Amino acid sequence: MRADSGVARPQVPEPDWHRALSKYEQPNLRKAVWQLLDTVVPYLTLWVLMVLALQRGYPYCITLALAVVAAGLLVRIFIFFHDCCHGSFFASRRANRILGYVSGILTFTPYEDWRRAHAGHHATSGDLDRRGTGDVWTLTVREYLAASTRKRLAYRLVRNRFVMFGLAPACLSLILQRFPRRRAGKRERYSVIFANLAILAMIGVASVTIGVRTYLMIQVPVMLIAGTIGVWLFYVQHQYEGVYWARHQDWDPVRAALEGSSYYKLPRMLQWVTGNIGLHHIHHLRPRIPNYNLQQCYDDVPVLQAVEPLTIRRSLKSLCMNLWDEEEHTLVSFRSMKTHPAQRKVQENERGSSRL
Repeated sequence: MRADSGVARPQVPEPDWHRALSKYEQPNLRKAVWQLLDTVVPYLTLWVLMVLALQRGYPYCITLALAVVAAGLLVRIFIFFHDCCHGSFFASRRANRILGYVSGILTFTPYEDWRRAHAGHHATSGDLDRRGTGDVWTLTVREYLAASTRKRLAYRLVRNRFVMFGLAPACLSLILQRFPRRRAGKRERYSVIFANLAILAMIGVASVTIGVRTYLMIQVPVMLIAGTIGVWLFYVQHQYEGVYWARHQDWDPVRAALEGSSYYKLPRMLQWVTGNIGLHHIHHLRPRIPNYNLQQCYDDVPVLQAVEPLTIRRSLKSLCMNLWDEEEHTLVSFRSMKTHPAQRKVQENERGSSRL
């Protein structure tokens, strides 16, 4: 849904503390190289171990256990890819682009195409009138009640936890990302073609070295586990209790970052695996801050610490939050529709129409 309605959004002055965050945007080559070493080397080592485990006939559960660890490292590699899309991992634009393409191949994600869609997500996050670009499909209560039966069923299907965190990650990485997005430019289309050819080449090399069967027995579980983790992270960063949404004329980008993007507080090891992306409120404030500077930024700036953390336990409530209630300014569940005032009003109107 676009909001090119001619209603101008008031200009919100940028706080002084927000401008001061620019110093954390400076990339650090030593930190960037170290992250590559402490992630890519273990990831490739795990691949070797999984290949050996399959070739020597060890129980497949050993390979699957290693695949869980490898999937965590692949999520971390995707965070590097994500930083490259923002031009923040390295100071060099060319280095970011090269690593973006390489890490994109490892994660089955076309660099330029994903980069463009993700930029749209940052520009519209929390804006009710500009939904639909790189985000999770979200309807308001009024839109849901006014929708056709077919659209309601489709929305419920997409919002089903087994679809969203089971089928959707596989569909996204293996199918949808093999095609350019709508209105993709030449560069974006070429990046999709390049990624597809590189993935085919990788499968071809595997077929003449370790065999396609061995490759698939490793790659498929690693991709599915990593994909599920990735979709959950993206979902919970913008779909949680207390999240901020507003119509375009009232939309405040600073509030959208601080209140519309969660501070997902994770245990230290999970924070490392997810590349500090849980500090998502800071990332949306300053997308060019590399992942390795996010924690330092949080520690140094008191206003960022004032954001209420979203714990793992509390984040599970997000699974039942499906619709945005514009009157109450909160996310509500499908179940609440049975007693929701808007639903009762619709039912009353339907009964009135039937009498006529």
